[in-house]
Amino acid sequence: METADVRTRPAELPRRWLVHEVWLVFALSLGAAGVQALVSLLGDLTSGKSLASQTALLNGSYAPGRPWLDLVLQLLGTATGIVPVLLVGHLLVRSGDGFAAIGLDPRRPRQDLVRGAVIAAAVGGTGLALYLGAHALGINLTVVAEALPAVWWRVPVLVLSAVQNALLEETLVAGYLLLRLRQLGWSDNRALLVSALLRGSYHLYQGLGGFAGNVVMGLLFGRLYQRWGRVTPLVIAHALIDTVAFVGYALLVGHVSWLPS
Repeated sequence: METADVRTRPAELPRRWLVHEVWLVFALSLGAAGVQALVSLLGDLTSGKSLASQTALLNGSYAPGRPWLDLVLQLLGTATGIVPVLLVGHLLVRSGDGFAAIGLDPRRPRQDLVRGAVIAAAVGGTGLALYLGAHALGINLTVVAEALPAVWWRVPVLVLSAVQNALLEETLVAGYLLLRLRQLGWSDNRALLVSALLRGSYHLYQGLGGFAGNVVMGLLFGRLYQRWGRVTPLVIAHALIDTVAFVGYALLVGHVSWLPS
């Protein structure tokens, strides 16, 4: 069995610095998104409307009726969404680790691609089934995967959004967080639970189903990272899942009866 290719905490880096670093990274990124998602869900629950009758928009227009301005804003949003990944890379290099410590590198392209495709195939259909079930039970909002104008850049922007989501979430929540928690002396199981709950938290804006489904996904992805020591196959899997979800929604919404809209 493969084991994660991670190091122990560098001796020259004080423990309290690592603790502060982790808190600051997530306060600037997905941790803050988790708090915002919780507040959003509380607002939805107290709105007097059922969750299923409300919507959660994932990819919307920033400048309706102005496609070129909209495109620029979409690209800016995608670019700024990658900044936390670059920050984490900088911090990993400074601590003597680097992206290689979490397996975000091109050393095993064929293996990573195969693993990513297999994970995506296994998780994608299950995730859709969980969403449809949660929506039918009334514990999830209607997720609108995209509401972009029907212009030439619609699909490329959706693909870029999927890749950005994958890089951000898997680098921070799977790779970086689990590496740092191990360096801080946490057990793998305890760290895995925190990582999975964090992943679920910033999906709370979708409803309780979105939270639960992403906690399960976090447990699976986190354990695979702990076993393989590589984030790259998880990034590939996540990007494939989101690409199919975003583009598939654009193609199917209004044409099939089983997809809530």
